[in-house]
Amino acid sequence: MKVTKIIRVIALGCGIAVSLGSIHNASAAEEKKEAEGVLDALTGGKLLLNLRPRYEYVDQATKPENAKAFTLRSLVGWETKPYYGVGITVQAINVAQITDDFNDDPTKAAASPYPLVADPDDTDFNQVYLDYTGLPKTRIRLGKQSIKLDNVRFIGNVEFRQVMQVFNGLSIENKSLPNTELYFAHLVRVKNIFALQRHAKIDILRGAYKFTPNDALIGYAYFEDDPKLAGAAANVTDLSNRIIGIRADGAHPFGEKFKLLYTAEYAKQNDYADGDDKIDADYLRVGIGPKWGDWFFRVDYEKLSSNDGNYAFQTPLGTNHLFQGWADHFLTTPRQGIKDTFVTVGGKIGKASLSAQYHQFKSDTGGINFGDEIDVSVTYPFTKQFTGKIEYADFQEKDVLAGAARKSDLKKFWVTLTFNF
Repeated sequence: MKVTKIIRVIALGCGIAVSLGSIHNASAAEEKKEAEGVLDALTGGKLLLNLRPRYEYVDQATKPENAKAFTLRSLVGWETKPYYGVGITVQAINVAQITDDFNDDPTKAAASPYPLVADPDDTDFNQVYLDYTGLPKTRIRLGKQSIKLDNVRFIGNVEFRQVMQVFNGLSIENKSLPNTELYFAHLVRVKNIFALQRHAKIDILRGAYKFTPNDALIGYAYFEDDPKLAGAAANVTDLSNRIIGIRADGAHPFGEKFKLLYTAEYAKQNDYADGDDKIDADYLRVGIGPKWGDWFFRVDYEKLSSNDGNYAFQTPLGTNHLFQGWADHFLTTPRQGIKDTFVTVGGKIGKASLSAQYHQFKSDTGGINFGDEIDVSVTYPFTKQFTGKIEYADFQEKDVLAGAARKSDLKKFWVTLTFNF
């Protein structure tokens, strides 16, 4: 029955794509920057349709069963043309579990025989927002929205998971100054990847200056008053915090094919509002490497420091899956902190994009060797609308920690298909 269900959902999505796409294509030739009226704003808009079936397999040494998760995410929406500078976007999300041989509830992580796969069933409005672009080089957005800043280390939408992280509030982006981007947001609600929503008060200040087309200097300040956000691993009951930092990042060209990739970033995290006073830690990342044509190689070092083993630097609003290995053992930083030394290589063979990483994880304090990890991926665009991706993560435990702090051997394998219409 569940296989029949997924076939019906995909067929329905494709039918919507064809019917709505015909409306969009009929008006594409006469599309203008501003709609001529309300009807033109609605019918001359843009279809938002994305289907993403995925199979995820997880083999965790401390679990008697392996997870076998087959899920489908459907995103369907419409973006109107601006009328007097005002545009509206509405996007719905449905995540359907075709198989249930996995645990999708973190509160049952200890009791469940299956490893955790963070893809719960969900049907909701994913994004609903109003844009105003009537001011020069400025976009004002109000409503439920996805936000991704820089490398999504601190603010991201966690779009790797089937349920995305989205925020409710106001954001303003301005590009009036030469080579400069300014960003401000005041957010009042967060929906996380487990489809759980909570109230919060989040203020974001960010400025980026491109001193060349390939090099940028970025300053940021993130203030999160979020009393319901707690973490036993983080050793706090209120993770309200502020992060202030600076980042230099680029791919500086030397000749036609050669570029020098580099990153240098430092941030400080302290308690904020009623946050626990143990919150006091630093973040550091440095990396460098060459890029020749489609191929690159780089070495990076990232440290999320520990406050004498009482608290370690946390990134509760970031897309943490992309950092400290894809096996997701370190989505919450251990109290002892973490030092991640990793090598990345990537490039293209024909249409296929290849990437591989090797990580060594050690603690900032306490002399712990958490383990090593290898991550590899292959992405292939079959057509402009249809992309396939295979990913594999293999974490090997070194020092065996006690109880819930243990980071056991963990292997994960994903096959993802993405249809964009």
